Amino acid sequence: MKEDFVENETVLYHRKENIGIITLNRPQRLNAINLDLLKGFMTQLGAAKQDTRAKVIILTGKGTSFCAGEDLKETASGKSMEQWMDEAERLQDVQRLTMRLGKPIIAAISGYALGGGCEFAMGCDIRIASDTAVLGFPETTVGMTVTNAGTKILTHLVGLGKAKELVFTGDFIDAAQAQQIGLVNKTVPQEALMAESMAMAQKIAGRSPLAVSLSRTAIDMGMESSFEQTMALEKSHLLMCSQSEVAFVKKRLREMGGK
Repeated sequence: MKEDFVENETVLYHRKENIGIITLNRPQRLNAINLDLLKGFMTQLGAAKQDTRAKVIILTGKGTSFCAGEDLKETASGKSMEQWMDEAERLQDVQRLTMRLGKPIIAAISGYALGGGCEFAMGCDIRIASDTAVLGFPETTVGMTVTNAGTKILTHLVGLGKAKELVFTGDFIDAAQAQQIGLVNKTVPQEALMAESMAMAQKIAGRSPLAVSLSRTAIDMGMESSFEQTMALEKSHLLMCSQSEVAFVKKRLREMGGK
């Protein structure tokens, strides 16, 4: 399978055929978040967006964990208010770039996905967790708060009561519990994680890129839109597809035995 690579030190990007893969690359620190990782993540999200051959993106972590959240070792050494402000803005920019990527993104989660790392996963469209995954929000335990729109996204995923429980207590949950409450879509054995994630990505990549992109937009906007606004948006999307996807529809009908 052909692979194309774009790399920097802390976050990697490569493409396998039409699937782009972003890899957080600080395995010695469980891919914990620091300034270099945030800069690299933003760079590689940009690379994934600009890569016209990549139809779907997978986000994963190098080594045993997805992302263990804030690098507390660096935090303990002390940060100025300016450094905290810079980090908070970059964290939120990562979320903005993820949600504005314009193509589906799947989180392949193994090991720890904590705090900001769990928020990285929640910013993705689909989350597939290995049976080694541990998810949670330890911020209140260390005197911090959720920063990256996690309180909003988590509530949409698991409901208000469960979101408050997870954030207030700082409790960690395993992959099976995360799937049960809707925090992840699917749980698989660790050794099958990337294969399952690639299979999901390839399935989505085989659909109409325009229809998938418009559907992604409609679902995300629907969280804030009224019923009538959603219907108007969906109608405009249908008309766009009817004008732009004629060749794709005819090809699909032929494959399905249609006339």
